[in-house]
Parts: sequence; structure tokens; C-alpha cells
Amino acid sequence: MLSRVAVIDYGMGNLHSVAKALEHVSDNKHDIVVTSDPVIISSADRVVFPGVGAIRDCMAEIKHLNIDTLVKKAITEKPVLAVCVGMQALMQHSEENNGVDCIGVFPGDVKFFGADLKDASGQKLKVPHMGWNNVKQVKNSHPMWKNIADNSYFYFVHSYCAEVTPANEQYMAGLCEYGKTFAAAVTKKNVFATQFHPEKSHNDGLQLYKNFLNWSGLL
Repeated sequence: MLSRVAVIDYGMGNLHSVAKALEHVSDNKHDIVVTSDPVIISSADRVVFPGVGAIRDCMAEIKHLNIDTLVKKAITEKPVLAVCVGMQALMQHSEENNGVDCIGVFPGDVKFFGADLKDASGQKLKVPHMGWNNVKQVKNSHPMWKNIADNSYFYFVHSYCAEVTPANEQYMAGLCEYGKTFAAAVTKKNVFATQFHPEKSHNDGLQLYKNFLNWSGLL
């Protein structure tokens, strides 16, 4: 029997490319379903929580469809992978769109990179942070990093990022530098979340999706 992976569709994600990437690495052992059906999401063996766009619109749809409750419940029962705005939605609060309360699975806030962002040499950096950047693995023994070298490059597209604070540093799985240090990946128990897009990150991104399909959760 095929293991079912529910890719949550709340109208705010690049779902086709995520589903295709998962199918590519599934070895025909998994049924990849793009869905907003709470019954399918609840009964799936694994859940992917993607997202792109403005957090205000994302959270409005998440709450309208009761996705926040479904995701929080899924995290207690099965492996969950959140991607991009999906990761930001799991934080407590975002300052985007004049401030939006999020799902609150992880402590900490999502903040704007800044209008005057500069690198270590003082050169001005463009916002959004768009393109390839390396990720420093904090928990490099985590199964989600299997066969992915430390400081591998992943693809980012974002103007807001999750801050690293004493309250959430224990959940950091990957860090990235772009004018400041920000959370590239966070994890606890059954959930692993990335700011970068694995489906746009070539071989290492595909490996991360493959690792998710093999991860049993609950570290």
C-alpha cells in the first residue's frame, strides 16, 4: 500500500512544483496528493505545508479553512514539512502587512530584512533576498540533512525572515547569512521547516524531499 503525502492547498503556494519534486523522489512508493480536504490531510502519513505570498493573505486563508488546527494536530502525529511562508506561518508573529499573528508552533517573530541592509564589507544588499545562499547546519545529525553537505546552497526568495533569539535558538536546524543571521530551517519533534525552496534547489533540495519521505519524525 502506498504511503500518502498530503500537500496542503490553501490557495497560496507553488504546489505543482512541490508535488512534482516529491513525485520525482518517491520511487513510486508514495501517493502525493495536493488537497485542502481535512479528511485527507488528517489521514495522510505525511504532510507538506507550503506557501508563497503575503503572510496576511496566507493566514487569512489558513484560518478560513481551519488549516492552522489541522497542521498543529498533524505535528503531534506524523512528519510535517513546512516550506517558505509555511515556515513563517509556524512562528508566533510577522511584522509584514502591519503585523499578523501566526500559528505559534515555534517561538519568535518574522521581521523585514531592512531597507539599509549591508554585507560584512559594507556593500548594500538588495531586498528581497533572492537566489542561492549557503545554509549552515546547526543539527547536522538530523535525518533531514542526510546526504546533504554542511554549507550547501539552497534557493531563497523572501523579504522577511525568522529571527534567531535565545527563546528559539534550540529549534534552529539551519542558519543563513544575508546582512544578518536568520533562521533557514527550524525543527522540533515531528516538524521540519525551511525558509528556502527545496523544489528550486536542484539536487540538495531533492535530497531533502527524499529525506522527508523517509523520516519517521519525533527526534
